Amino acid sequence: MQDKQLTVGDTLGLGFMTFAFFLGAGNLIFPPFAGYQAGDHSYTAMLGFLITAVGLPLAGLIAVAKAKGQVMHMLPATAATIFASAIYIIIGPAFAAPRTSLVAFEIGARPFLSDVDSTITIAGLVLNKAQLYFTAGFFTVVMLLAAFPGRLMDSVGKVLTPILILLLIALALSVVSFIGNPMPEATGDYLAHPLSKGIVEGYNTMDTLASLMFGVLIIDLLRQKDIHDTTLQTKYLVRAAFIAAAGLAFVYVSLFILGATAGDLAKGTANGGQILTNYVTHQFGYAGTIALSAVVSLACLTTAVGLVSACSDFFGTMIPGVTYRMLVVLLSVVCAVVANVGLSQLISISIPVLMMVYPVAIALVLVTFVHNWFRNPRLAHRAALTVALFFGIFDGLKVAAASLASFDVKSESAVTTALVHFVENVSPVLSKMPLYDQGMAWLVPTMIVVVACFFVGKKAPIAA
Repeated sequence: MQDKQLTVGDTLGLGFMTFAFFLGAGNLIFPPFAGYQAGDHSYTAMLGFLITAVGLPLAGLIAVAKAKGQVMHMLPATAATIFASAIYIIIGPAFAAPRTSLVAFEIGARPFLSDVDSTITIAGLVLNKAQLYFTAGFFTVVMLLAAFPGRLMDSVGKVLTPILILLLIALALSVVSFIGNPMPEATGDYLAHPLSKGIVEGYNTMDTLASLMFGVLIIDLLRQKDIHDTTLQTKYLVRAAFIAAAGLAFVYVSLFILGATAGDLAKGTANGGQILTNYVTHQFGYAGTIALSAVVSLACLTTAVGLVSACSDFFGTMIPGVTYRMLVVLLSVVCAVVANVGLSQLISISIPVLMMVYPVAIALVLVTFVHNWFRNPRLAHRAALTVALFFGIFDGLKVAAASLASFDVKSESAVTTALVHFVENVSPVLSKMPLYDQGMAWLVPTMIVVVACFFVGKKAPIAA
């Protein structure tokens, strides 16, 4: 049976769906705040942010296409399973998926609620009542949309995303015409290292990790559209990747500029969501607040659908007797529960984890691209990822220890005290590594290993 060919409309729908999956919580709240903090160094910081928030996700999707969905086939089976599971848990129920509902609540619902701070006690836990009800409703909708994956391209790519894009274009055009304030002086790490700070800030979107998931999900969706030829799958996935990357770059640039020129609208804000809300309210009043609510809610909803669907598909192949729809229900419930931890707490916990995992994901994308140049691809994949993981773990521990050090460690647990002291003892040694103080100590040693593997190792047949 001959494979079906996608029409231009179907291809655009696939690209829009991919864009919508990526455009979620972090994509809207991090760029404005980064632009505000970067100030007169915004363009340099923006370049760094675009590298990890647009370039790497694009590369990740292309890598998945190049590897025909098997980006971890060079790793030991156990290691590949652990790493893949870690990515799916981080991007799914642990951090990214619950964060979508929290951002949707903070920007899309909170401005319209009067009794927003009332609480309810469940099993001894004091929870925000409005947030609890919102997250329950949010993930109910996510569950219903994700339960029918064959219709994702139609429901998300052709219906929800065009509405989202129109609203984002209107927001971007208003930013271009906005007579903003002069860019303030850069603050914090943006003053000394704007490029590397922007690169690390791009980790927070989690999009490089998501690209390794979404690439496999898109290939599966193409199969459901009767496209089984791997060449055609690669072609359509690459096209979708470029459409998504163009959309993300468009959004990030406008939001970065907004944050950098917001002036008094950004003073006293704690995150980019507040800057965005202040700007829209200032420019458009109550009608603008409603429009922003729609943009954020749609962006977060489409991303959550993609995350829950991808996680359910992945774990469904690993757990015997558990169906895809059973996992959709289970993960939706877990996400709703985790979401009630709170946005600030979720972000603070996720940063050290991302510092550990992101270097491995970047290394994986890199070695997949240069796979054919290695003398022994299997050795190269394992060596590069091991080195990236080693230094990534320390980068993550360093961030975690810095947060814990702000507290009185004597009053904390023995584990907390040991962690802080361990990092303090090891720091003098690793601080001599290039880019250590910028949170990227892993980069140089990983690149050295990758280059060395072009020349080292017994020549082995190149796997398909």
